[in-house]
Amino acid sequence: MSMIRSILKTAVAAKVVQIASRELSKPENQRKLKEGLSKLSKQARRR
Repeated sequence: MSMIRSILKTAVAAKVVQIASRELSKPENQRKLKEGLSKLSKQARRR
């Protein structure tokens, strides 16, 4: 039973990585990510 769970967890993790890489390759998502990171770094500098 634990082997089946392990296989399922691995498959789900692989699918998540696949979807994330597909979404990150889109230019609009790259722009949003850069804007979000710059916003976070500005907030961190203020502290």
